[in-house]
Amino acid sequence: MAEYTDAERDTIRNAAFGAIALVSKADPGFLSSFKESLAGSKALAQGPKEITEILRGGGFPTPPSGDAAAQEQSMISGLTQAKGILAAKADGSAEAFSGVILEATQAVAGASDGVSPEEQAVIDKVRAALT
Repeated sequence: MAEYTDAERDTIRNAAFGAIALVSKADPGFLSSFKESLAGSKALAQGPKEITEILRGGGFPTPPSGDAAAQEQSMISGLTQAKGILAAKADGSAEAFSGVILEATQAVAGASDGVSPEEQAVIDKVRAALT
């Protein structure tokens, strides 16, 4: 497995958990948020070993500040940065990261009453950031 600095790990971890949060926020509700958080965390935990090792440890992810639009832009930008960090290692982890993030966001969206149009719109933005 490639070596990562603490800052790189933080960027990757914040991006992963931020993607889940973005989808969950797209269709809010207390019980929905709880179900979605569990589904997203489970999907991340079942990801490839090289990704789960990066996601474990470290502190709690730092949520972005600002209004909803600024938070979304920060999270989308973070996904692009994380993918770039992983791609620079040239070990296939960038593709693994994209796959696990897309699986996790889909799991979040489907965890409570199916995928809403708002959730799908966020998933589409996440997918675009990872390409």
